[in-house]
Amino acid sequence: MRKLQGVITANRMKKTVVVRVDRLRKHAKYLKYYRVSKKFKAHDENNEYQIGDVVIIQETRPLSKEKRWKVFSLVKRLSAVAEDENEL
Repeated sequence: MRKLQGVITANRMKKTVVVRVDRLRKHAKYLKYYRVSKKFKAHDENNEYQIGDVVIIQETRPLSKEKRWKVFSLVKRLSAVAEDENEL
């Protein structure tokens, strides 16, 4: 099973979150790295994740027309990130 890490960008649907996964690609001519992002819809059974949370999603069987991923674990909460920035 594939696992990807990303940031939740939307959670307005029931039991579904949208996760943005960023990765780096290398330009063929200029050999410079640039950021490419893709959005995945992931299953969130208890509606426990909020916008801005960093999560790991795992590939699973098709759950709906567009949902092929489920939230596997939480890496970092948004509130913890905000508290760390306020301390600086």
